[in-house]
Amino acid sequence: MIYTRPDYFSEFHCIADKCPETCCAGWQILIDDSSLQYYKTLTGAYADVLRSRIDFREGCFHQDPCKRCAFLKEDNLCDMYEHLGEESLCLTCTNYPRHIEEFENIREITLSLSCPEAAHIILSRKDPVTFCSEEADEPEETFEDYDPFYFSYLEDAREVILHLLQDRSLDIRVRYVLVWQFGQEMQDYLENCELFDLVDLFDRYEDPDYLDRAKAQIMSQIISYTEDAESAFSYSKSLFSFLYELEFLSDDWQDYLDECWEILYEGNASCRASNGAVNQASSRASNYAQLHSEFRSWLTAGSLSIDTIFEQLLVYFIFTYFCGAVYDDNVLGKIHLTLNSVFYLYEMMVVRWFQNGHTLSLQDVVEIAYRYSRELEHSDLNLEKMEGA
Repeated sequence: MIYTRPDYFSEFHCIADKCPETCCAGWQILIDDSSLQYYKTLTGAYADVLRSRIDFREGCFHQDPCKRCAFLKEDNLCDMYEHLGEESLCLTCTNYPRHIEEFENIREITLSLSCPEAAHIILSRKDPVTFCSEEADEPEETFEDYDPFYFSYLEDAREVILHLLQDRSLDIRVRYVLVWQFGQEMQDYLENCELFDLVDLFDRYEDPDYLDRAKAQIMSQIISYTEDAESAFSYSKSLFSFLYELEFLSDDWQDYLDECWEILYEGNASCRASNGAVNQASSRASNYAQLHSEFRSWLTAGSLSIDTIFEQLLVYFIFTYFCGAVYDDNVLGKIHLTLNSVFYLYEMMVVRWFQNGHTLSLQDVVEIAYRYSRELEHSDLNLEKMEGA
């Protein structure tokens, strides 16, 4: 078995009751079969208390009306842990925030962005991430509908994408567009059953001359896009509205989206266009353009390394999800999930910057990221919808 992890993986240590958003509230905690059996057969003074807090039919822990785990005390520490120790925890509690993607004889393990401490580790990192692999002597396994040959091509493609994303000689926006173009082209190759020709695609996106030409063309497109306020506004509004089609996991997420929508697309007193003669739609587009222009100016003059933050986000999503295309052939869907997620996070950062009186801290970015991740990555339905967006 080969285990691959990002180089920051070992930095994580749970901060328990000091965590600003406990992982023991807000979602249902499922219990693995082995742990359920242990809980059923446990004896001793704490056994009855423990079993009264477990839904054995559904295989999960009971929650209070605020969706807090029945074992979570008021001080945000675990009552089961205190009475029975770490070995009593189920796999969900033991593993989180470690996220595991399973492939035949391969396990890729990351820290989940939905954990505040993990998000801080990921987004405060300045250097490009590297990935470390080690082999463990474990029995070989066989997965149905798994093609190791195809998986090797996906690994090679991911290497090309990660190299593009971590090429700091390129503007982060150029890297973003290059990855989108790469995904489009790779999906076309796959749909045309041209798997063996993927090597040519990989070579092209590693060719410095090709990247120089592409860079110039993409920057020209970015400038045109930025200058066309109404098109940028319409595109952003349409894409952001997709978030309302997803499953809401936390009670306040829709309210949060409504706040963002109001500031980004409905206008506000501080950022309305001054020309009263323009129609309402044009006024809102002008407001959107002004808001983003001021935010970009603030970023240029400030100390927040936003390009590095976006690089880490893009690398996180690509590493975590891209090779999952071995099961569904949806390479472009993994690219959409990655790029659209970073787009949404950028828009939410603009909103937070505005709400804060034109300032934004790393902690603000961390909070936005883990809240978004909790809505997306803890719902199979939302992940599927995002990949089809």
